[in-house]
Amino acid sequence: MDISLSLDIIAMLVVVAAVAGFIDAIAGGGGLLTIPAMLLANIPPILTLGTNKFQAASGALAASITMIKKGVVKPSQMKTAIVAAFLGSVIGTIAVQLSPPDMLETVIPFLIAAIGIYTLFAPSLGDVEAEPRISEGKWQKIAVPLVGAYDGYIGPGTGMFFALGNVALRGRQIIEATGTAKVLNLSTNIGSLIFFILGGKVLWVVGFAMLVGQTIGAYLGSHMVVRGGSKLIRPVIVLVCLAMVTKYVMSE
Repeated sequence: MDISLSLDIIAMLVVVAAVAGFIDAIAGGGGLLTIPAMLLANIPPILTLGTNKFQAASGALAASITMIKKGVVKPSQMKTAIVAAFLGSVIGTIAVQLSPPDMLETVIPFLIAAIGIYTLFAPSLGDVEAEPRISEGKWQKIAVPLVGAYDGYIGPGTGMFFALGNVALRGRQIIEATGTAKVLNLSTNIGSLIFFILGGKVLWVVGFAMLVGQTIGAYLGSHMVVRGGSKLIRPVIVLVCLAMVTKYVMSE
């Protein structure tokens, strides 16, 4: 399925995707830019969600490859988490088509606000590894699929939830946690995208155009993460949380 958009509109969406990819690579939440932009371009909501997953997956792939090449994360050590994230996303994607997301949309602003406040007032957050609060097994088999289900159900901020959850629950350094989040977010995007493609809910021309911008932004953002470390990641997370809460409040 496809619709006709002018070159100016498509070019605008490419730029938005590049900025979103940059933000996603650092903290997550790029969907706050791409989804409203596509809706403003008069793309139907269900096609917006499917196309957004397509272009977001490319950004997650670019960021993941950079993190892996830099040695920040090793996928071979997180196979269970990758599968769990994928399955969680599939369940969430199926669930969103069967039930209204009203309840989660009520809870999410408070959850995001709590993450922003926690990040803002934890100056040493993720600078060094801390004592884990839950086991690796519980993190991979319970926390990861829950975040994956959220991604399939609603989406924005998934990478941030993965990263901050890894820091708060597993005591990881924030750069390692961010790298891990990129790989897990790639898995959730693929799981959700499969069902959107099967349902014919992706605008391929728009998706491929935005893919270019998303990939460039993600590549640049992931390099900034490696160089800037927690000094860069923390303020971006706080700003993204503020933007997300503002978006949810103003949409009520």
